[in-house]
Amino acid sequence: MEYLPILGLVLIMIMTLVLPFSVKIVEEEIELFLFVMGVLAVSISKAWSWHLVLEALKEPLPITAAVLIMGILFKFLRKKMTFYVKKARTKFSPEKLVFFTVFLLGLFSSVITAIISAIILSEIITVLKFKKDFEIKMVVAACFAIGMGAALTPIGEPLSTIIVSKLKGEPHNADFFYLIKNLGEWIVPGLLIFSWLASRGASKAVSETEGLSEDYVETFKTSIFRSLKVFIFVAALILLGTGISPITEKFITKMPVEILYWANSISAVLDNATLAAAEINPLLTDRQITFIVMGLIISGGSLIPGNIPNIICASKLNIKSKEWAKIGVPYGILFMIIYFFVLYFLA
Repeated sequence: MEYLPILGLVLIMIMTLVLPFSVKIVEEEIELFLFVMGVLAVSISKAWSWHLVLEALKEPLPITAAVLIMGILFKFLRKKMTFYVKKARTKFSPEKLVFFTVFLLGLFSSVITAIISAIILSEIITVLKFKKDFEIKMVVAACFAIGMGAALTPIGEPLSTIIVSKLKGEPHNADFFYLIKNLGEWIVPGLLIFSWLASRGASKAVSETEGLSEDYVETFKTSIFRSLKVFIFVAALILLGTGISPITEKFITKMPVEILYWANSISAVLDNATLAAAEINPLLTDRQITFIVMGLIISGGSLIPGNIPNIICASKLNIKSKEWAKIGVPYGILFMIIYFFVLYFLA
């Protein structure tokens, strides 16, 4: 009988990993789907408690509030931001402008959230006016940077929220600065490199006619609706992570970090926060956590479904999956290899 709950949890993990990628309605309603999977997982593992319920209600609040507040602020500041971007075009070379735009969006995504950084990026793209091919390259590189930078604080994106939530007890005692202290030395160089990649060839790509344009403009309604979806998403992942903890304790914590790192290449087609909820466990060492998280955030930029900024920018700027993959997959493979050797010998 002890194997029946494990089999049930394994089935839930398989459905969680496969259905969002293969069933359209699940992909469109991912938050509700994950919430149902989380409830089932907690029920099967008999892990219900008032502490868990309160945690699922409390932990999503900071990132939800950040997304809502920054979304509303952006609505008021949108015209002023557009004015300053146009002004910056006349004062800085295209390379410098793109480099600092991508770097700052990546770095500050840890404060204003990856979601707001992606929305701002989409707005800036329509103002900068480059050729379409260059803009796609810039967006992909910028989303890699945003995905990496947002992992520095628990309000940056759901992935970092889940990691800190699951490690806040012994032995890690993760606080607001846990991710900066443990991952900052690996992430900041990545931000610099992706900012440089995004800016290469900017002068030759300047164009007043070609380029990407936004499909829709942000409203108060979209800001509120997005915030609610983020709340449900994070709450669902807390339930899911707790529910499947018997599997992570039994299998994942005993896997070599090298295997965990490459296994997370699947993050290219699945939201990396979902995988973080399945893999992160307090029994893991700091080195294992570093390998897991870096594998998730690097491969997460390779394809559109891998990360929230990718999804937002691709949707707002109408970037097709093949257009994204043409740039994202080579970047993802290259940086997975580079970071593997760097982490293996230095982490």
